[in-house]
Amino acid sequence: MRREDLEELHNITPIDNIPLIMEYGILSHKKAERLDHGTVALLEVQELRKNKKIPNGGNLHEYANLYICARNPMMYKRKNMHEDLCVLRISTEVLDLPGAIVTDSNAASNYVAFYPCPTGLKYLDGELIFSEYWTHQGEQIQEWQHKAIKCAEVLIPNKVPPALIFGAYVSGKIARKRLIETGFDGIIEIDEHMFFR
Repeated sequence: MRREDLEELHNITPIDNIPLIMEYGILSHKKAERLDHGTVALLEVQELRKNKKIPNGGNLHEYANLYICARNPMMYKRKNMHEDLCVLRISTEVLDLPGAIVTDSNAASNYVAFYPCPTGLKYLDGELIFSEYWTHQGEQIQEWQHKAIKCAEVLIPNKVPPALIFGAYVSGKIARKRLIETGFDGIIEIDEHMFFR
């Protein structure tokens, strides 16, 4: 993957979190636990992430995490919550923040590789990350690998500043209305496909 092929990064979050995010930014798990906020995280995945150490870095929970492509297995698991969620659009300038890291698959997976940003993008398979589906009929191992690759991440120490959030995707008119009511002032785009609608 080349940097110029990457238009934006994504963060899946409950719409109710938007006032906090506009004030504090997208926080690491460790920083966010001090605030009253909602989450889309799966408990069993957070158990894996809390003990994961990044080579030459901190603990995974000390990083704010962004997806390269939000239309991924995590979103699929939360598709029934679509009216409560939005996908924040993050500027690729975030890749230049000190300590930024890119992963070639889900950061909690057993075989993930961590690379410094932005040079590490060259190790990512953009074709697999942005592919429509990750299922492989009769090829279970390939499917597991592709599922992890679809969840490739960019990790930012502590937080993503609010100034780097320029817009959001929602699943429809109901979510759009709710997002506007939070005071969010970025570009709001309805994208049913992203939310598996």
